[in-house]
Order: sequence, then C-alpha cells, then structure tokens
Amino acid sequence: MLSAEISQLLGPVQQFLQCDTPAQWLNMAARPEHLAVLLQDHMICELKAAQSAMYLIRRYAADEQSGDALLQWLKPYEDFTYRQQGDWQALAGLSLKKSMLAKGSSPHAQELIDKMVLLIKEELHHFYQVLEVMAKHGIQYEKISSSRYAKGLLRHVRTYEPAAMVDKLICGAYIEARSCERFAKLAPSLPGDIAEFYISLLRSEARHYQDYLTLATEIAAEDISARIAFFGQVEAELILSPDSDFKFHSGVPVTA
Repeated sequence: MLSAEISQLLGPVQQFLQCDTPAQWLNMAARPEHLAVLLQDHMICELKAAQSAMYLIRRYAADEQSGDALLQWLKPYEDFTYRQQGDWQALAGLSLKKSMLAKGSSPHAQELIDKMVLLIKEELHHFYQVLEVMAKHGIQYEKISSSRYAKGLLRHVRTYEPAAMVDKLICGAYIEARSCERFAKLAPSLPGDIAEFYISLLRSEARHYQDYLTLATEIAAEDISARIAFFGQVEAELILSPDSDFKFHSGVPVTA
C-alpha cells in the first residue's frame, strides 16, 4: 500500500480518535521480547471483533436459525482459542453455511447483517493470518488474560434500547479505529513480514470503524455527536492512563 493511500486512510481515523498512541507504548511494543504477547493478543482481538459482530446480528437483526448458523461458524475458532482444541490449520477456509435472514420489520436489520457478516469474514481471515505469522516466527499460541480496554468502554453502555445498541456500535467504531491507528504506528518497528501484514490490514480496519459509525448514526435517528465524544473521552483515558498489563490495546506501560 502506497504511503499516500495510507495517509488518506488514516486521516479520518486520527480525527475520530481523541488521542494518539503514546510513544511509551510503541517503545514497549517494539521490543522483540514482547512480540509473542502482541501477536497472541492481536489474534484474540480478531476473534473478539468477530464475536461482537455476531452478537449484534443475533441480538438485533437475524432470525433464530441464522443466529445458530453464526454460532456454528465461530465455534471452531472459539474452541481453539479458549479451550485449545483442534489444529489451527484446519481453520483455513471455514465459511458461513447459511444465508442470513433478517427478523421483524427493522429497516436497518439487513444493512446490519450485510456489514457485520463481511466484518466477521475479514476478522476470521485476519485471525488465521496472525496464526500463520506466529508459526513463521516460532511463536506458540498460549492463553492470555484479556486487557481492560473493551470492558472499559462497554461498561458505559446504556441499558435501554435503542440506546444500548447505538452505544455498542460506537464502542465498536472506537475499537476498530484504534486498531487501525496502532497497526500503522507499529509497522515501522516490527519485522518486515509483520510490518507488511499490518499495513495490509489498514483498509479493512478503516472501513470497519466507518461501518460501525454509519450504523450507529442511522439507527439512532438523532444527533449522536455528544455520545461519540463521550466515548472518545473514555477511550482516550484508557489509552493515556497507566496500565500494568501490556496488550495490543493497553495504556501507558508502568514499567520502563
């Protein structure tokens, strides 16, 4: 991807985020001894992104049979990640076996299904690509704890609909935007093949954040700029505050 295209992709992302990734985190992430946890957490983040999109489809848009098909699609990935069952190479080429049917009369159900199914496909493909990179670098997958990041955002989601749905979509936008920003910032400090891989992810990550934001705006049917700004402040605080647990979305490292 050419530098001009990268700059064009990152411009809206950087305007959306309320802070840049701190230099202290980038310095920590660039250390060779942290490559394993960086890739392991990245892999898990790809699965969690797919799971979040699946939840939105099942909760708000698809009929029961479609929801069950989504569960079956993600199960082998979840078995490998959380239960350490199966061979990761067997995950290649797994696909959704059923067309998604919208439930009810929601005017946004089909659009949500279309955008989120594409997102799931891409996230699961990225999940497999991270495993390929890990294998190339001799890194075995090990279960690791989750970072505070996503939970720190989602704890502020409102508890009534459609506000809850709108807030979840806004959170999704920030997670995807931050991932995009960090892939770009990290690339120059990583081994060449990983740098190329991370740059290759920018286009889809930038589109994912925009898809989330578009859906949130359309479903709310009102001005949500204040809500977007609120979650931007929460997200920036998570990124800029001290964090003892180094992960892909962690805050400022507390150790040198």
